[in-house]
Amino acid sequence: MFPRPSPRSCDTFVALPPAAAGGRVVFGKNSDRPADEVQEIVHVPAAAHPPGAALECTYIKIEQVEKTHAVVLSRPSWLWGAEMGANEHGVCIGNEAVWGREEICDDEALLGMDLVSVCAFF
Repeated sequence: MFPRPSPRSCDTFVALPPAAAGGRVVFGKNSDRPADEVQEIVHVPAAAHPPGAALECTYIKIEQVEKTHAVVLSRPSWLWGAEMGANEHGVCIGNEAVWGREEICDDEALLGMDLVSVCAFF
């Protein structure tokens, strides 16, 4: 068997009418996560949250909003955040790595995949 090359990029696409049949919108995304990493597909129902509630993300907690929408997320099993997701209103989002010249901060913070989950919920 030949060695499998490591993935090098994520790609996201959206096809809008008239490119998509039947007036539909099509959202798709691939992932450059390791080939043997488990990806979970999870459904999180809509919920109401008490004032002052916190949302536990991968490394930090942030303030929770009063109401969140139902979502379906695809995420690495070890991580709170998601590669992609869609909420009950049809809003879709996907994570993309963006490379820049800024130095990386060593402080714990929200990950890009945390932002995917946060945006899908709200």
